[in-house]
Amino acid sequence: MNDSIKLEAAWKERLLPEFSKPYMQKLKKFLHDEYKKKKIIYPKGSEFFSALNTTPFEKVKVVIIGQDPYHGLNQAHGLCFSVLKGIDAPPSLLNIFKEMHSDLGLAAENFPHGNLSKWAEQGVLLLNSVLSVEKSRAASHQGRGWEEFTDTIIRELNENREHVVFMLWGTYAQKKGQFIDKKKHMVLTAPHPSPLSSYRGFFGCKHFSKANKYLAANGLEPIDWRLYSG
Repeated sequence: MNDSIKLEAAWKERLLPEFSKPYMQKLKKFLHDEYKKKKIIYPKGSEFFSALNTTPFEKVKVVIIGQDPYHGLNQAHGLCFSVLKGIDAPPSLLNIFKEMHSDLGLAAENFPHGNLSKWAEQGVLLLNSVLSVEKSRAASHQGRGWEEFTDTIIRELNENREHVVFMLWGTYAQKKGQFIDKKKHMVLTAPHPSPLSSYRGFFGCKHFSKANKYLAANGLEPIDWRLYSG
């Protein structure tokens, strides 16, 4: 099994022990059984670890924690809040763009699509807590083991890196990141960007400018949050 795990080398070195633990074996069996029942799972199996493969361990500057993947056709591709080009940006992502307009002065033309791969390539780890979901069934793979795996990812960053910005939006993400050492890292909290909660403090949080100022103050290249179709 271990040889078949497609993970960026530094992540694989740190996370490989997880794949032989009972919780991960149970998760593997659960997913195998779901596929056997002909259920449609998002994202594709080859994209479960896209966040880790796009943002190597040593290059992580910012972590954004989502809950579980989008469950609609052609939406999820392994990066939280992100959708493939050609797919309409979901409401939460549109609200993220609105906050960037307010915070950074970036106009709508800077966000011609909802694919956030450009952020991930610069060091923004777009990590969902749960890495798979059944089509049209939100949260259907919660409590199956993914949460323990992604807790380990956050713990590795917390303990073995410094000056990482963690953006924790909503109660779920804040609970997941409650053990992060605020002396070593910047922890930014706000309500979730969902239309149900964005007006309670996500709008006006200025997390993107705060992150860039923190990175620059620690000798790191700020994130270019703009997205282009090219």
